[in-house]
Amino acid sequence: MTGLSSIVITRNEEANIAGCLASVAFCDEIIVVDNGSTDRTVQLAEAAGARVIIANDWPGFGAQKNYALSHATMSWVLSIDADERVTPQLREEIERAVDEARFDAWDIPRRSSFCGRYMQYSGWYPDRVTRLFRRDRGRFSDDRVHERVVVEGTVGHLRNDLLHTTYPDLETMLGKLDRYSTASAQAMFDRGERSSVLGAIVRGKWAFIRTYLLRLGFLDGALGFALAVSIAETTYYKYLKLWLLGRRKDAARV
Repeated sequence: MTGLSSIVITRNEEANIAGCLASVAFCDEIIVVDNGSTDRTVQLAEAAGARVIIANDWPGFGAQKNYALSHATMSWVLSIDADERVTPQLREEIERAVDEARFDAWDIPRRSSFCGRYMQYSGWYPDRVTRLFRRDRGRFSDDRVHERVVVEGTVGHLRNDLLHTTYPDLETMLGKLDRYSTASAQAMFDRGERSSVLGAIVRGKWAFIRTYLLRLGFLDGALGFALAVSIAETTYYKYLKLWLLGRRKDAARV
C-alpha cells in the first residue's frame, strides 16, 4: 500500500502527545505503541485519530520501535518521538521526498531545546537523524537506548528542521538524566563493558570539555554552560552506574 505511516512510542507523554500527533496529522496513518501510561496519553492519542497499541513489556527503545514498525502498513514510514514536532516547512519537504522517491531514506536536521531555548552549538545542531524511510528498506537497531535506523539503500538529506523539546525545564532534565544513565549503563554492562570511579570522573570531565569548548557550547551563553554540565553529569553517572553493576556482579560470585 502506498502512502506514509507515522510511528510513535510512548509512556506518560500526556504533556507532549497531542502536539506531536497534530504535527504529523498529514500522514496516512498514525500508530502509537504505548508502554503502560498511567496518565491521559492513550486517550489523547486516540482522540487525535491514532491507532493505539498497548505493549506492557519494555524490551528497549530499538525493539519497541521495531514493534511499532511491524504495525505500519504504508510504503513509507516517518518515525517521531513524542517530544518532537514536524514544522509546516518540513511537512512540505517530507511530502515531496515521498512523492519523488529518489532515495530509500532521508535524514533530517534536528533542532533541540534546553530549558526553553533552541541550542545552536554544543554539538546539538545540526543533529541529523534518519527518520523517513521505505518500510521495506529500514529497521531500527536493537540498542536499548540511542537506537538508530539501519537502512538498506541510499539516504538523502532534508533541509528543514525537526523540532525537539528535549528538556523544557530542569526537572525534566534531571529525570531523564537518571533514566538514560541507568539504561545506558545496563546496555554497556550487557555488552561486557566495565568501568571504575576514576574512569567515570575522567569521562565526565571530557564530556564537559568536548561540549563546552570543542563543540563551541560557550557560544550558546549561560545555557550552553548549563547544558555542558548536564551532559557531563549524565556521562559521569552512566559510567558510575556501570561500575556499580560490575561490583554487584563480582559480589554475587563470592
